[in-house]
Amino acid sequence: MLPVGEDALDEGFELDPAFVEDVAAALRADDKPWARSLVSDLHYADMADLLERLDREDRRLLVEAIRDDFNADVLPELAADVRDEVMDALGFEDFATALTELDSDDAVYVAGKLDAAERDQVLARMPQATRALIEHGLSYAESSAGRLMQRELVAVPNYWTVGETIDYLRSTRTTPDKFHAIFVVDPRHRPQGVVELHRVLTSKRPVKMADIVDPEIDVIPVDMDREEVAFLFRQRNFSAAPVADKSGRLIGQITIDDVVDVIDEEAGQDILKFAGVRATDESSLYRSIMSTAQSRFLWLFINLGTAFLASSVIGIFESSIEKLSALAVLMPICASMGGNAGTQTLATVVRALATRDLNASNALRIAWKEIFVGLINGFLFAAITGAIAYLWFKDPLLAIVIASAMIINLIAAGFAGIAIPLVLDRWGADPADSAVVFLTTVTDVVGFFSFLGLATWIML
Repeated sequence: MLPVGEDALDEGFELDPAFVEDVAAALRADDKPWARSLVSDLHYADMADLLERLDREDRRLLVEAIRDDFNADVLPELAADVRDEVMDALGFEDFATALTELDSDDAVYVAGKLDAAERDQVLARMPQATRALIEHGLSYAESSAGRLMQRELVAVPNYWTVGETIDYLRSTRTTPDKFHAIFVVDPRHRPQGVVELHRVLTSKRPVKMADIVDPEIDVIPVDMDREEVAFLFRQRNFSAAPVADKSGRLIGQITIDDVVDVIDEEAGQDILKFAGVRATDESSLYRSIMSTAQSRFLWLFINLGTAFLASSVIGIFESSIEKLSALAVLMPICASMGGNAGTQTLATVVRALATRDLNASNALRIAWKEIFVGLINGFLFAAITGAIAYLWFKDPLLAIVIASAMIINLIAAGFAGIAIPLVLDRWGADPADSAVVFLTTVTDVVGFFSFLGLATWIML
């Protein structure tokens, strides 16, 4: 066993597998004091990682062992299914107590991930003030700034001095545990700007807060989409920004740590969608086999339909394939190359749309670029593929056919790779969600039709 207090992390700042096994052994031996001593110094993020690595029973035993010292900050870090198991182990009463210890944004996030029945059970066991705060946060759309914002902040009148502000910070008990900026408001509590802490600490006491405020700050509307918020933080390099309601009153703040979580979550969702996995499946590592299989069935079913569409193109040229068996050997090459080339363009375009590097002003230029890239690669791979086909089958016409089909399909792949996500984005659909299915269908159909069609026309 590892000695008590030894670092549980490896050189890559991940949990050491030996440490995880040690904790599991202590739990299975029903040695709760030893298990508690092992995990007592873990950061809450590492504790969340540990809970996710343990199996279901060990997870329950660990929660029982640390129940009295459970760190609520663990909850937002857990995958949804693991969090549900932790809630079951804690019980609604202790889970509700843990939520009240979180910052308002984290409490709203965790409560928003519960199903309606569980949420009602948890909220019913909370103090009225905390419950009202969470319910107010949940009233905003899930992807909005209102759901993302933190209610705890520091706001002072614009006529205060630096000295009055410092005295207030020292005397009040309502400031957040951590904060990096002070918002200056007018008498109607509308944000006038922000003063970062270093400006307060380096200014003399008689200086007015209004004199050191940075007025160049964007006020975030409470209903702004969280992706818009992330874009704004990235463009302006904000560490914190005020959130205002429809009347312009300051009601919260969004901090950079929340935006990092948004960027990470949105990127993860796009990767899952790109693979045809629903965005709600990010915790599928911890779900049951049947539940995971069921959630992935729909896109596989759609892919099956598009595969039959591509196969129907092959069926049109069935007689040609019967007369020349080499066609059956070579036809997957053209379609496969088109699919891979199109996916390269598609991935680039979807990312550019997400980061707003691609827009209406440069879409046509980028489209022509991708078409010419497809043309150049088409000619290069046409020469390579045609040469290999000639050496393989000793048929110059067959080499010309597959070379020509390669050029056609790579040009089509480049065009489809940019056109499909642009059209989906224009229609309000998420390009990461369904573009791959359409792209694969286009490159398969064009690849098979061009290769088999040219072979039928030229050779047969």
